[in-house]
Amino acid sequence: MEVQEYAGAEVKQKRWDWGKLREPLVLGEPTLHKVTADIGQIIDRPPTVKFWIAILITGTLAAIGFACIAYTVATGIGVWGNNNPVGWGWAITNFVWWIGIGHAGTLISAILYLFQQKWRTAINRAAEAMTIFAVMQAGLFPLIHTGRPWLAAYWLFPYPNQMQMWVNFRSPLEWDVFAVGTYFTVSLVFWYTGLIPDFAALRNFFRSKVKRSVYTFFSLGWTGSTRAWRHYEMAYLILAGLSTPLVLSVHSIVSMDFAMAILPGWHTTIFPPYFVAGAIFSGFAMVITLMVIAREVLGLHNYITLYHFDNMNKILLATGMMVGYAYSMEFFIAWYGANPYEQFVFINRATGPYWWAYWTMVFCNVVVPQIFWSKKMRRNIPVMFVASILVNVGMWFERFTIIATSLHRDFLPASWGYYAPTWVEVGIYVGTIGFFLTLFMLFAKYVPIIAISEVKAVLPGSQPKHH
Repeated sequence: MEVQEYAGAEVKQKRWDWGKLREPLVLGEPTLHKVTADIGQIIDRPPTVKFWIAILITGTLAAIGFACIAYTVATGIGVWGNNNPVGWGWAITNFVWWIGIGHAGTLISAILYLFQQKWRTAINRAAEAMTIFAVMQAGLFPLIHTGRPWLAAYWLFPYPNQMQMWVNFRSPLEWDVFAVGTYFTVSLVFWYTGLIPDFAALRNFFRSKVKRSVYTFFSLGWTGSTRAWRHYEMAYLILAGLSTPLVLSVHSIVSMDFAMAILPGWHTTIFPPYFVAGAIFSGFAMVITLMVIAREVLGLHNYITLYHFDNMNKILLATGMMVGYAYSMEFFIAWYGANPYEQFVFINRATGPYWWAYWTMVFCNVVVPQIFWSKKMRRNIPVMFVASILVNVGMWFERFTIIATSLHRDFLPASWGYYAPTWVEVGIYVGTIGFFLTLFMLFAKYVPIIAISEVKAVLPGSQPKHH
């Protein structure tokens, strides 16, 4: 009788504890070997016809982009729609847009790692890769926007030369070189460091000698010993600490390209935090877009769960409200500052020739994320997929609105003009999207898209129990 009462109380206690537990990060209760097998078989199986068709489509788009870049270099940037007074157009718009997309990877990997957020483990690897590929696209635009890219490295990088001339370190454009270059380098090292244990796991999983040799080379002699893990975790922690300030600094410096100017609509101190919030906003939206597709195509439903999407959509809602607040503060400060030129710029944004771009921006960035107040919508795959695409459309229009509407109406009404892109600019932009998607698909096929070692660490029973 006492035994039965004790057993009943134990079952009751277990039920109570289960009700208090958080939602599992990995579904299906896989074993440690099954985690390796589930991720490794994505790489091990031969590429399908659908994969090659997708690569053909994105590769064609990338080829179109590179052809348009070659045409630009051969003929000059006069083939773009830039004019007087709109000297900056799609090139800088796309540069800022791609840099913003590259923010979520380091944020998910570094900051959430430092805050010990375990839900990052299923999405951090793909987000880190997305960061690297997005920064690569962003780096193309300043080079070709100089008009003579073969001289860009000569004038932008500080090294001794025969003319004994140094770069202007007070220029915000020069700060971009250091900030973006440092961000790309640290993100690449951080990404590869996290891959080393996974490459070793795949090295032991594959039966093909060629594949074993390739992944043995990239695993850098990883043994999995206690000493190796201790050094690995220390290096990963240091890199996470280095990456964290970069998340805030890179887009702050990019915003200073505009804020350091005296042009109404640009010369504002709100730009650094405003740009950082917008970058996290667009970056998480792109992560959701890519993860929804990867989850369905690669069958990763047990590893990328609705709980992960729920958390990402919460961040999307929070940063969307920050961006909306920044939009309203811009109008308030323009009114409160009583500067007629500043007031004209913002009224012109909402009612002038580019009103369609401004209100598209407001709808996509402020109105659309409000659906994520509902938990049901935060866990609805089609809804979040469409919303994430609209957010990135809105963030592109935000950058375009900031640039075009501040330039096309300058202080001299006689020089007012209207900027519209040419087919060359559109081709370059489409090409970067194709190049980005090509790189990401190759990554998803030949590199573990899920962090195997980190997912194993969050499985039930993987952590030591302290009594």
